[in-house]
Amino acid sequence: MQPSPNAQPSPSASPAVEGGQISDLSAATRQNLLLSYNLEWTFGGKSQRGWYLYTSLIGRLLGTEERVDSNEFPAALARWQRGAGLTPSGVLNVDTLYKMVAVWQSRRIKERVYPSPDQLIAASTAELYDPQRPLELRQVEREAYAAYKRMLAAAIADKSLGLRTTTNNELAPSEKYLKIVSAFRSREYQEQLRRQSPNSGRAGLAVNSPHFTGRALDLYVGGDPVETADANRAIQVNTPAYKWLVKNAENYGFHPYYYEPWHWEYIPQEAK
Repeated sequence: MQPSPNAQPSPSASPAVEGGQISDLSAATRQNLLLSYNLEWTFGGKSQRGWYLYTSLIGRLLGTEERVDSNEFPAALARWQRGAGLTPSGVLNVDTLYKMVAVWQSRRIKERVYPSPDQLIAASTAELYDPQRPLELRQVEREAYAAYKRMLAAAIADKSLGLRTTTNNELAPSEKYLKIVSAFRSREYQEQLRRQSPNSGRAGLAVNSPHFTGRALDLYVGGDPVETADANRAIQVNTPAYKWLVKNAENYGFHPYYYEPWHWEYIPQEAK
C-alpha cells in the first residue's frame, strides 16, 4: 500500500492521545503512510523527503516486523516514543525521526583513531567486490576483519539468502552480495574522493571519515554499490542481504550508517 507521491499529510488528522493511549490507530496508520513518503526534513545539509528508505532500521529500533500500513506499527511506535520521552502519538513525525537518527548516529564509531600499519590486514581478493582493487585499498583493521569473516560465515550458512559459494564454503567469484567494496582509507584518498564528488555533502563523504579507522566497511547490498540517490538506496534497502544485516550485523559488532545502506561500522564492545 503506497500513498500518492503528491499527497500531503493533514495536521488535523493526527490521532488524539488519551491517557497515554492512541485513540485511533487507523488514523495514525494513515498519517504514517503519507509521512513515509512526504515528510520534509534535512540531513547533512541536504533536504530529505520521507522515511520509507529506513523502514527496516525503524522496525529494528521498535522491535517489530509489522508493516507501516498495519495498525500494529503505530502501537509499537507509540511504545518507543513513550520510552524516548516523546508524545506517544504513534505517528512518525519529524521530531520522532530526528530522535531515531540521533540514536542511530550515537551507535557509530566515535574515536576516529588512525591505525598503525601492524593493525591492518589485507582482505582476501575472494571477499572483494572488485578483486582488482589495489593492495593499499584492501586494508581492514584486524579485529574488524575477523568479525566480518564470522558474520560472512553466518550469512553463507543462512540458506535463505541463497549466496553462491565455492566448495570451500566461501563466496563464489560470481557472487557480489556482502563482499567488501571499501574499507580503510587514508586521509589523502578520502580527500581525493571528496574532490571527485564535490556535491556529496557531509552526509556522503565525511571530512573525518570512520574509514580512517579501518573499522568501517562498505559492503555490497545491491544496485550501484555506493550511490546515495534515493532510487538506488530504495533498491538496496529491499534486498535480502541488507535486511539480513539489519537483523544480524550487531551480533558481530557492526552498526549501520543509516543514510548509506552499504556502510557498516565495527564497535568491538558490541560484538556478542
